[in-house]
Amino acid sequence: MNEIPGDLKFLRSHEWARIDDNGRVTVGISEHAQAQLGDLVYVELPDLGDHVDQGAACAVVESVKAASDIYSPIAGKVVAVNESLSDKPETINEDAFGDGWIFTIEPDDVGQMEELLTPDEYAALLEEEEH
Repeated sequence: MNEIPGDLKFLRSHEWARIDDNGRVTVGISEHAQAQLGDLVYVELPDLGDHVDQGAACAVVESVKAASDIYSPIAGKVVAVNESLSDKPETINEDAFGDGWIFTIEPDDVGQMEELLTPDEYAALLEEEEH
């Protein structure tokens, strides 16, 4: 299993969230999630300015095997989307925790991050799923 970055928090549905230096939260899917989906062929991004609720579906990734909703880890306004994924969705497969980010939100309440899984808790979840 690949290393899970220590600065991330996770949803049980395999989305990650990182608090940026400017207080915004960048969101993507985990290395595990992209591996389960296989080669990604399409990403439907949320619209800039959309308000997303914590736990609500707000984006979609599609692979040759399946389509999967992406859920927002916290509530807030979408302030950036990774436009490069429209032309190169496989970036998520290549760098799920880096260049494969999906969107960034201006959080309503950054305290919601405390409700998410820590890297250790997420690793334990993955361990459970494998058994």
